[in-house]
Parts: sequence; C-alpha cells; structure tokens
Amino acid sequence: MSYGTLLQAQRDFFATGATRSFAFRQGQLRALQKAWQSREEAAVKALRADLGKPRFEAIAAEGLLVSQEVAWAVRHLQRWMRPRSVPLTLTQWPGRAEVIPEPYGMALVLSPWNYPLQLTLLPLIGAIAAGNCAIVKPSELAPHTAEFLQDLCRDTFPPEYVQVVTGARETAIALLAERFDKICFTGSTRVGRAVMQAAAQHLTPVTLELGGKSPAIVAADADLTVAVRRIVWGKFLNAGQTCIAPDYVWVPRPLLAEFSRQAIAALKQFYGEDPRQSPDYGRIVSEGHWDRLRGFLDGVEVLWGGQGDRAERYFAPTLVQATDWEAPVMQEEIFGPVLPLMPYDDLAAVRRHLAQMEKPLALYFFGRDRRPWAQICREISFGGGCFNDTIAHAVGPHLPFGGVGASGMGSYHGYQSFVTFSHFKSLLHRPSRPDFAFRYPPYPTDLAWLKRWLGG
Repeated sequence: MSYGTLLQAQRDFFATGATRSFAFRQGQLRALQKAWQSREEAAVKALRADLGKPRFEAIAAEGLLVSQEVAWAVRHLQRWMRPRSVPLTLTQWPGRAEVIPEPYGMALVLSPWNYPLQLTLLPLIGAIAAGNCAIVKPSELAPHTAEFLQDLCRDTFPPEYVQVVTGARETAIALLAERFDKICFTGSTRVGRAVMQAAAQHLTPVTLELGGKSPAIVAADADLTVAVRRIVWGKFLNAGQTCIAPDYVWVPRPLLAEFSRQAIAALKQFYGEDPRQSPDYGRIVSEGHWDRLRGFLDGVEVLWGGQGDRAERYFAPTLVQATDWEAPVMQEEIFGPVLPLMPYDDLAAVRRHLAQMEKPLALYFFGRDRRPWAQICREISFGGGCFNDTIAHAVGPHLPFGGVGASGMGSYHGYQSFVTFSHFKSLLHRPSRPDFAFRYPPYPTDLAWLKRWLGG
C-alpha cells in the first residue's frame, strides 16, 4: 500500500464524521488505556532492548506518563469539547458568539528514539482526543519499541483511523511529501527545519518539539548538596539522552571544586564505582551517537568518567571542565552523559551570555533567593524550567510542554494537547432583524455619533 492510498483511506474515514463524536473519541481513548495497561511488561522489555533503559525509568519516565495522560484525557474530554461562548461587541449586537473546537483531520506524528513510548503516545492521545485520524512514524533507531507501538496500535485501532508506519529516514521523507492537516515532530533542531520546510509546501501547521543547550545555574547561596544531586540525576537519566536534560552547569568559581567533588560522589552513589555494571544506567542508542559523544572529549579536561565500550554502546557518566565556548561540547547539544562545568564570577554576566544564545528548551536555577530566578525568567526566553529542580516541569498534564525559537514551537500535555490538534472555529449567530441601515451605502458623512457609540 502506498502512503497516498493509506492517507486516502484515512481521509475517507474522517469524512464520514465518525471521529467527531464524544462517544467515539472517549471509546478510542479507553481502548488505548486498556491496551496499554495490559502491555506494560512488553513495553519495559522493548525499552531495555533499544536503550538499556532501567525498569524504573521505563515505568516512571514513560509508562506512568502515558497512563496519566490518557486518564486525564478520558476524564476531561467532554469539557474540552464544549463550545465556549464569548462576549459580543456593539457592532455584533444582537446575536450570540461562540468558539467551537474541531479536528484538523489528518495528523502525522513523527517521534524520536530517546523516550520512544511517551513521546509517541502523548501526542497521539492529543490527536485522538481532538477527533483526528493519525499516522505515526516512530524512530527506526529504537526498532523494538517501534515494533511494540505498531502491534499496540494495530490491535487497538482500525487502520483507517490510526496506523503506525515503520521505516528509516526515507519513510519519513515520503510521508512528509504527502498532504497532512497537522504535523507534530519531536527531534533535533536540524531535522525540525526540514520538517517545517516540507510542511510549508502544503501550508500544514506544525508543532515542533526540539532541543538546544539547556543550562543549569547554581547560585552562590544554593543548597549545594541538593543542587548537585538533582542536576546529576536530571543529566544522567536515560544516559543523558533527554531533550530537557541540563546540557551544562554554571557554577560560581569558588564552588567549582566542591561541586565537582560532590558530583563525583553522587555518581558513585547512584551508579556505583563501575556504572557499566549498574542495572540503573542505560546505554547509548547507536554506535554513531556513541562516536559523536566520544568526539566531545577531544581537547577538554575530563574530571571523571570518559570510559566506554562502543560495541556495548556503554558511555560512562562523564564530567568535564568547560572553559572554551568554541569547543564542540559547548557549541552543540550534547544529548548524552557528558556534563560540562562552566565557572562564572558574576550572575549578571551569565544572564548577558544567555541572552545572546539560542533560546533553550529548558533552564534550571538553584538558589535560596528567588529574585535572581525571577529576573532570569523576565529577561531570558526559554521553553520551561524549574527553580531548585530539573526535568520535573515536564511531568504531568497541568503545565504545557514546548519550546520557543530554535527549541521549538507549540506545546502539548493535558488540555494543551487537545488544543494543539484542534482548530478553534469562531462563529457569530445573528437574527435577521433588526437590520440597521447605517451599515449599507450610501454611508453617512458624520461619523462622530458612530465613534461615540463604539467608544472610539
């Protein structure tokens, strides 16, 4: 079956109007919820095969987020779907105005390999809740999880409604050549540009969840022990392969040695003297990505770690001293278990530097005084972040998750997922009478009364 044939089958199904009713959407969400609950162990096994992902991370950072998101959508969908009445202006009176959410139609979800379950299913839940048909293309770099997703959707949804398409880069290119009504892509900024360019050929709206160099800033008054533990945990979760992981850390120069000492102690506590033997430490997704990470160590001072095994895709948790912004490790998003420590002397200089960089997907600040954090939030644009924590702002349905500038556009999670996959149609309903004559030519020459009436 060609992709054109597949899309046409879904477009024909969408045209029947079947996906628009509350009963249908609720039924499909419940079907996904039930299917997911019965396959948790298979999901854990697939994630272990692709990424060496520990069971705790597979469940806590993927499975529970999917369960939470679909349950939230089931619970709130009816309220989300209701038309919303809005006030009238005097020029619209008499009448009634409302905004009605409606599905775009055909949605394409292109998902990445680092959190291949939740970053596929959370957008899909939004597409289903909004009443769309969907084609899902998971990453070929996580083949076991892609197969799991294909089986899950095949056993849960009719193919003319939701279907998973697997394949390599050529598959994604072929899909992007087709006309969709909405595209949601999660991945690198480089590929995001290509997705947006392809979508522009059909004027298809896109949501792009990208990345960038997300900084963590440690203030001089921070609780250093807590800051170190939370930064180290957030960085080396999923072996550093997290789009909102702290990419590097700004540390006050007088605290740099102590931060390094405590970071090494935390790594040993988390993963043991030999992280390679730890059941709680994952693996790099591919040998190509392993090679890229290895290249970041050239010409930098390794404070701890740096060992690896390419064949096993093991890359040790690594701390490096950062002093040169021109080094590749400070120019590119790391997306792996290498954490540069960057000393600073003046927090104002840090803010000025961040203001000149691309807008990051996340920013983290550690300190006791909230005023520097508030100033950073006012002056620096970034997708989202935490005060005295990492990662946690992206967990749960209440906070929209998304980037800005080079780190992405649009957002999802919870109600925002419904919004992302919906068009909000504005409607004005008016009676035939009264029919005011002044709106028709010949127009009156004295408009003072009209300005007074409208408050202009």
